Amino acid sequence: MSRPERAHLPDDASAAAAAVRLELEGIELDVTEQRILEFERSWTARAGAKEAAIRAEFGLSAARYYQMLSALIDSPVALRADPLLVRRLQRVRDARAGARAARTFRTEPTPSPQDPTD
Repeated sequence: MSRPERAHLPDDASAAAAAVRLELEGIELDVTEQRILEFERSWTARAGAKEAAIRAEFGLSAARYYQMLSALIDSPVALRADPLLVRRLQRVRDARAGARAARTFRTEPTPSPQDPTD
């Protein structure tokens, strides 16, 4: 007897099947990741220094928190959990990175100071 051949799925169908399989396997955000998303969701209603709130809430330095947040918002699981928040955070991160790059890599020469003897 010959083995039945598997039908080849297009890339979109393969990706969709993988997403469904992950959901069925129970892949979801852990408690810390959920807390981070909730903190970001509610931050606009809070007042005060965000770095101090991060240290008080999570016991992490701001640098470590932002590393974790950046990895989290790149996660498809986080995107499924709260797509509006995750996309907003991605846009903010990308805008800041663009602004930082624009400051770092200037393409125009800086004006030299004028010689007072001229």
